[in-house]
Amino acid sequence: MGSGCCKEEEIDFDAEVELSHFHLLRSVGKGAFGKVRVVQHKRSKIIYALKYINKAKCIKMRAVENIIQERRLLEEIEYPLVCNLRYAFQDDENLFMVLDLMLGGDLRFHLERQACMKEDVVKFYVAEVSLGHAHLTDFNIAVHFNERKPLTSVAGSMAYMAPEILSKKGYFDSVDWWSLGVIMYELLFSKRPFRGKSNAQLTQAILNEPLMFPDNVYDIVSRECIDCLKRFCERDINKRLGCGPNGLEDIKRHPWFKDIEWDKLDTKQAKAPFIPDSKRANFDATHELEELLLEDNPLKAKKRANVNQDLSELSKEMRMMEEKFLIYDFTKMCRRSYYIVPNTEKKNRRKSERSSGSTTVDRLINNQSNTAIQIDSTDTDNTPRFPSVVRLPHTRTESDLTAIGY
Repeated sequence: MGSGCCKEEEIDFDAEVELSHFHLLRSVGKGAFGKVRVVQHKRSKIIYALKYINKAKCIKMRAVENIIQERRLLEEIEYPLVCNLRYAFQDDENLFMVLDLMLGGDLRFHLERQACMKEDVVKFYVAEVSLGHAHLTDFNIAVHFNERKPLTSVAGSMAYMAPEILSKKGYFDSVDWWSLGVIMYELLFSKRPFRGKSNAQLTQAILNEPLMFPDNVYDIVSRECIDCLKRFCERDINKRLGCGPNGLEDIKRHPWFKDIEWDKLDTKQAKAPFIPDSKRANFDATHELEELLLEDNPLKAKKRANVNQDLSELSKEMRMMEEKFLIYDFTKMCRRSYYIVPNTEKKNRRKSERSSGSTTVDRLINNQSNTAIQIDSTDTDNTPRFPSVVRLPHTRTESDLTAIGY
């Protein structure tokens, strides 16, 4: 009796993708106007990360164009070391992006639980990131990179910005090696090398203050480690490690990396000094508690109020989201690029790509300053080198739910 009232509404998976196509599982992250939670596709049983952004908050923070740019950029690429876009859609309140899920958690989560990391662990991560082996996510402020045209925007986490970004004179990918040095320092000493109580003070510290270390630094790490760190955090770009004409080879030859087997590392055959527990949820539990206890408007699937809405009646920002944050379903659609290469650049770009073997995707992967590093506890790929674009097999199955507490 009464059993019919609780029957779940039948889902048409052949229709456009929407939130009702997914089981909503635990919350694992939160940003200024967006949240992340684990979801499972009801038909395929594959689990993903769902990033959802509140439209009203997005408008209030003047971030509409950034979100649209992120969604468009993610549709352009598919790469083994990116948390790739699988679905995109929206309802009346939120914009949704469904991405590959990395169950190992992010680097900050593990740093906060270990206070600081051992030198050999940090060395492994620095070497891996130098090779580009890091799963990248959060492309909210990412842009297309052209090695002939310097970038000028000052966007991202200031504590990790190189001096040439803050000096606003234009910069190239040299900034990535400085940022890697800052990350290296933080992993070793559990604090950032340059600090300030305000943005102005932090800017002055990055531009002018010397790199300081604990008094007992050589009881903590080796001299080779400190030399490598100093060379990454070198304000003179011509002297900065990784920025010379030999690039990555200079890093490989640095004495600190003498015990790194670069060939094995390059083919992902090296044994990692730390492997996240795939049976545990490597996420901060407070996100789930906040969602359960403090959220006044919990996320749930809702039909759109007016599917035939006259867009001319909407605000400029709401109309932009309706028109440009389009549906994407990787099972039904091919990826495409929204980027229009200026005519003056096309010929030079083709010539450069033929001579260097690089592509837009390769340059994006190498430009890591404003992206987050994720650890994938299930990554066992031993492919020698990655092609620029591949179709990824999905290995997330129903059994993976044990790792997220379900």
